[in-house]
Amino acid sequence: MEHNPLIAGLINGLIRFIARALGFRLHADPVPAHLIMAMIVTVTLVIFFKLTVRNLSLFPKKMQTLLETIYLFFRDHVDDTIGPEGRKFIPALGTLGLFIALANLLGLLPEMSSPTANMNVPAGCAIFIFLYYHAQGVKKHGFFGYLKTFTGPAWWMSWMFLPIEVISHFSRPMSLTVRLFCNIFGEDLVIIIIISLLPFIAPLPMMAMAIFTSLLQAYIFIMLSSVYLAGAVASEH
Repeated sequence: MEHNPLIAGLINGLIRFIARALGFRLHADPVPAHLIMAMIVTVTLVIFFKLTVRNLSLFPKKMQTLLETIYLFFRDHVDDTIGPEGRKFIPALGTLGLFIALANLLGLLPEMSSPTANMNVPAGCAIFIFLYYHAQGVKKHGFFGYLKTFTGPAWWMSWMFLPIEVISHFSRPMSLTVRLFCNIFGEDLVIIIIISLLPFIAPLPMMAMAIFTSLLQAYIFIMLSSVYLAGAVASEH
């Protein structure tokens, strides 16, 4: 069963109230809790960046320094993984990485839950990056040029390489989804069990470790996504 945070219950209650006022009757929650949590993460990131980029200056203050540090982190990562031409992917990778990191951490707050602890959210992120890196590969090499990268070094070996490449590529979103979901769901479940048995002090070490693993899982997701992008846009195959 999916944990139903207080804010999700309040939002669904408001939606049901409005529906009854309009003459409709809703028995179940109209919006799943993980979707509400994902929307909270998205709105939080949008508001945060809208507020912090309004007053940029030559001599950065604390928030601008934080933004520049985040950008430099993604820039250095992309330069190491893809090369300087990969900087055009920073908006996509940065947005996805920050969303996953904040979504992982959200479950550590009282009456909140991690949207990534529901398989639908990691699956959505994985499908996005799957479609995105293929689209970039087609954009770089053309449709038939990119298709040739699936057939191996020689055309007469395509019967062997093509099935392997297809299976490999389609296993990537599944791998990204399962890895992220299992880690976040597992750590949230352990914290809930510890809190139910020994509240207050006992969960703190696990929650401290969960902060590290939440950020680590976001980094692993982005690292693998960068590797897939690097393979899709590489000049030599």
